Amino acid sequence: MAHPEAGKLSPEVINVHHFRREFEAPSEPLARVKFGTSGHRGRLGAGFSRRHAEAIAQAVARVHAERGIKGPVLVGGDTRLVSAETAEACAEVLAGNGLNVLLADIPVPTPVFSLEILSGRAAASLNGTASHNPPGDMGLKYNPPSGGPAGAEFTSVIEKYANWCLEDPNIIRRLPLSKAKAQGLVTVPDLVGPYLKRLAEVVDLEVIKSSGLSIGVHPLGGTSIPFYEGLRKSYGLKNLKIVDKTVDPTFGFIPRDHDGQIRMDPSSPYPMKPLLELAEAGKYDFVGASDPDADRFGVATKAAGLFSPNQALCVLAAYLLDNRPNWPSTLAIGRTIGTTHLLDRIAAAKGRSCEEVNVGFKWYVDGIRQDRYLLAGEESAGLSVYRWTAEKDGILAVLLLAEAMARSRKDLSELYRELTAVHGSPTYRRVDAAIDEAQRQKIKSMNAASLAGLKELAGEKVTRLRDTDGLKIYLEDSWLLARLSGTEPIAKLYGETFKGPEHLDRLLKEGGALFGLQV
Repeated sequence: MAHPEAGKLSPEVINVHHFRREFEAPSEPLARVKFGTSGHRGRLGAGFSRRHAEAIAQAVARVHAERGIKGPVLVGGDTRLVSAETAEACAEVLAGNGLNVLLADIPVPTPVFSLEILSGRAAASLNGTASHNPPGDMGLKYNPPSGGPAGAEFTSVIEKYANWCLEDPNIIRRLPLSKAKAQGLVTVPDLVGPYLKRLAEVVDLEVIKSSGLSIGVHPLGGTSIPFYEGLRKSYGLKNLKIVDKTVDPTFGFIPRDHDGQIRMDPSSPYPMKPLLELAEAGKYDFVGASDPDADRFGVATKAAGLFSPNQALCVLAAYLLDNRPNWPSTLAIGRTIGTTHLLDRIAAAKGRSCEEVNVGFKWYVDGIRQDRYLLAGEESAGLSVYRWTAEKDGILAVLLLAEAMARSRKDLSELYRELTAVHGSPTYRRVDAAIDEAQRQKIKSMNAASLAGLKELAGEKVTRLRDTDGLKIYLEDSWLLARLSGTEPIAKLYGETFKGPEHLDRLLKEGGALFGLQV
């Protein structure tokens, strides 16, 4: 049966030839380069084209020259339509500027770029990906020597230089790929072996293997396929099966998301439907998925169904606290501003701190590099752990959760219930509300100072306010956060309470009214 929204979709969603033409010769004026939390992204054509890729690569080459950044740049991408072409375009420009390039010959997970930088094998990277966005989108992400998402100290300059290149393409220097390879400027690295070797040092693969746990994984048409295959072949994880190895840049085999769009989001029940059906049928004890660039995760079991990212983070935090005795006892748990506060209670019970950061994994980079976190996670299904990558890693997340289930011999839902029995059971919801410009300006103008007189909300005392990323109101056993979307006319209202579903309804209703939103 067709999705109820399917008729609203443009046929361009699966028109490969159209999007290839648009990448090479956009039919509309080019959008300016603008870096968000994960690089520059846009619709293939005016939003992202070969010219955007070349301009960003030229900007990166200039930044490296100005800042004295030495060493090769790792260039690659995911399984999207023009990822290979984007990578090759970037390699030609970087080589044209005299930089050494490590050009991937397979699709590459986002965390692998970070690992290569942190290992010292690469100095920086350019990654062609738009994560789990619809198939007609494309993007390019830069990782500096820190190994994590680039901060404003890099992106603001790259944006400026890249936009100059869009205005004057003569600035761009290129060296054809064949000549660059002949001159030794472009080489092809092994990316699977080093990643799996390090992964085996962080995840107890023997526990997973010997448990007999039946594991099904779905790469959602993405970059993780050869990495999961390597775990089976090189590390003997025969109880792990890849349930679908399809690689199709239209991603037409992925069930449509709630709005009728194709979106390869492993935390959504819609694209995860085939995997959930396998779990519900009891074919596997545990199923996991990662999105096309493998930086986000989704997991499910027959008993738990689709486990929410917040639940998964809590189970994993508690598991690591109990099962990594050699890790320093001073390590903190990190969570983003919209992530469950159950993590705070889990940390406090073990004498640990819980650090709150703004949305975006870039806010974790310094702490990860300083070995400060046991676990750093976000409610949008991303995480990293102690001495791991400065990027989110969906492969790692799936395997660590499988390890927790294998060692405990308990379902994820049982592990979560044990936590809530001790620390309280949170009720969490995010509401996306459409807004007009007047509402946007109202919310944008609100800050901690403007709400300084707010003493109570939903029957609870206000204990604190934070306005570093949206506006968050902390209550005694609850919290509310309002944030504006950077790309859509939407306000995101997050709420969590330890007082039950009815109290959450009240919190969101009263909180929504405070921000001029009807919830």
